[in-house]
Amino acid sequence: MLPFNFGPVELILILIIVAMLFGVGKLPEVFGAVGKGIREFRKESGVDGQKGAKADKSVSETPAVTGDTSAPNA
Repeated sequence: MLPFNFGPVELILILIIVAMLFGVGKLPEVFGAVGKGIREFRKESGVDGQKGAKADKSVSETPAVTGDTSAPNA
């Protein structure tokens, strides 16, 4: 939960300020970049939940390679 109590009036005011700063034509690019950054952050931080657990399980189930891997002396 956000520490601030944003209502619809505050959100509209923020959008107007962002539109004035970046221009209306650049808004899709700005919000697209923000969305991409959030998706990458979630992917890297493992917030997706089960995806990270499945990856850890598959890594732990792979058998270890044992035995002598050195070349025989001829």
